[in-house]
Amino acid sequence: MLTGSVSEAARSLYRTQPAISFQLSSLERELGNPLFIRRGGRLHPMPEAHYLFEEAGSILDQLSVTERNMKSLHELKSGMLTIVCMPGPSVFFLPKLISEFVKDHEDIDVKLITRTSRQVEQIVSSQHYDVGLADGDLTSLAYTSLVKHDVVNCDCLCAMPINDPLAKKDFITPQDLSGRPMSSLHSDHPLSVKIESIFQQAGAEYNLRFEAQFFFPLFTFVENGLAYAIVDAISANSYSVYREGNEKLIFKPMRPNIHLAVSIMTPSHRPTSNLAKAFSQFLRTELRCIAKYDPNTKTPSAAE
Repeated sequence: MLTGSVSEAARSLYRTQPAISFQLSSLERELGNPLFIRRGGRLHPMPEAHYLFEEAGSILDQLSVTERNMKSLHELKSGMLTIVCMPGPSVFFLPKLISEFVKDHEDIDVKLITRTSRQVEQIVSSQHYDVGLADGDLTSLAYTSLVKHDVVNCDCLCAMPINDPLAKKDFITPQDLSGRPMSSLHSDHPLSVKIESIFQQAGAEYNLRFEAQFFFPLFTFVENGLAYAIVDAISANSYSVYREGNEKLIFKPMRPNIHLAVSIMTPSHRPTSNLAKAFSQFLRTELRCIAKYDPNTKTPSAAE
């Protein structure tokens, strides 16, 4: 169709002229229609040839687009990520992390929804989301066969105003906080139960004044000097992002150590895309980086 002759087509395709003639004749026999009229040593296309040429061109163009898209997916330049996260990290930590992950890839789309930790596990178990992030102490693990859990233990830190007398200490003990007003998650949360138990074992008075469903509201009580709070490293890192350049709080490690388990969840029976694998690894690396207190910066460390 493009050259008007078999010989020119053969040269363009690096084939012999007999080979092209044979392929063309075979195609006409298979279709049951002549495609060209041979006149004066040249080929003159029939209407059927024009139709086939347009249809084949569209198919080849779509194959080229598909090939480019597959290469982009392989090179993590495009695709869709679906993420479900517990409330705390979904406000600052995860949006910042996602922004860093996609900043040079404008064709990567992200869907992020916020649910409770138990709901996160249920949604990931439905196999409809790529990645979930939840409080590992709250997940029931009832969906173990449907969900893969990658648990990271995050240090818990004591939040206090920068000018608080306890801010001069290298670490905080239950005795340091004995009788002082505390703010914490709701009393039946496993971390709250753990903190109260540690106070009891140390013979310290646990004076709980403020309760909240999530960590972040506790910072307001602490900033106003109304209470102390023992929070996880992710929440401390999120506070640093939120208050960057205007921090009013400082975070000190606890002795004995207190940990909060955080679970990165992926569906067991849904094929994982290269993009989802790469983001899960990126999330895992960042979580493990900030999970430990950095004495040099006085805050949980974060990957650059």
